[in-house]
Amino acid sequence: MALPRRRLFTQLLSALPAPLVALAPWLRADQAVAASPAGEAAWNLSDAEWKRRLSPAAYAVLRREGTERPFSSPLDKEKRSGIFACAGCRLPLFDSKAKYDSGTGWPSFWQPLPNAVATKLDFKLIVPRTEYHCRRCGGHQGHVFNDGPRPTGKRYCNNGVALVFLPR
Repeated sequence: MALPRRRLFTQLLSALPAPLVALAPWLRADQAVAASPAGEAAWNLSDAEWKRRLSPAAYAVLRREGTERPFSSPLDKEKRSGIFACAGCRLPLFDSKAKYDSGTGWPSFWQPLPNAVATKLDFKLIVPRTEYHCRRCGGHQGHVFNDGPRPTGKRYCNNGVALVFLPR
C-alpha cells in the first residue's frame, strides 16, 4: 500500500513547475543546514573547496542537504554490475546487487556496504526521519525508511547526484 502512495507523491512533485518547487522549503537546498561532519580529517574541507570540487547540483545535495527532483537521475535506471560511490570522496557506498526499483524516482538500495554510511535524525519535515551520509566526507546521501524489500526491509533512498557509478 505504501508504494502506490509514495509513487503518487513523487510523481506529483516531479510535475510541479520549478517556481512552485522553489517555494517548498523542504525541496530547497539553500534552506538546509550544512552536511554532517567529515568522518576523516583529510575530508574536512572548506566550503570554498567543496564548491570547487563539486557541480552546483552535487554541492546542493552533498553539502547543503538538498534533494534532487524525483525521476531526474540516470542512476535511478542504472542496471549494470558495479559500485555506487560517494560523489564527494568516491568512498564505495552500495553494491549494485543491493539496488532495486522502489518506484520513487530516486536510486534505492536495501543495504549499504559495511562501514560506508552514518546516520542521524532529521526533523526538517517535522516528522523525524533517518538521514544517512557518507561516513568519510559527511556528504548527505538521502534517507532510510522501513518499507524496503527483504532481507533487510530497509529502503536507502539516495539522491543520484550524490553518487557516481563505477562499473565492474
